[in-house]
Amino acid sequence: MNPAVDILLSLLVLAGAIFTFIGSLGLVRLKDFYTRLHGPTKATTLGVGCLLIASSLYFSLSTEIISLHEILVTLFLFITAPISAHLLAKAALHQRLPSQAPLPAEEAPQDKG
Repeated sequence: MNPAVDILLSLLVLAGAIFTFIGSLGLVRLKDFYTRLHGPTKATTLGVGCLLIASSLYFSLSTEIISLHEILVTLFLFITAPISAHLLAKAALHQRLPSQAPLPAEEAPQDKG
């Protein structure tokens, strides 16, 4: 393979590993549910995406056949991760889970008279 491609693949794998580690560390170290939700949905998604793109490039360039499996997994990951994070946050708000930041106040009915 071309040395430039090897460097690109190495950088993608390294970036993917770093982002995945940061996301996992955020999941462990952050204090409440709402802040813990950001670790896996932001950094880990980006890290796994970098790893999948590196895998797709490697197998596409080494076998001369376009590797669509990793591209499809990446696409589904980037579509489903924000949706699942949104649903988890909405469920947590509905359950009134404790938070470091104040939760939104329930709206009181207003008089229209």
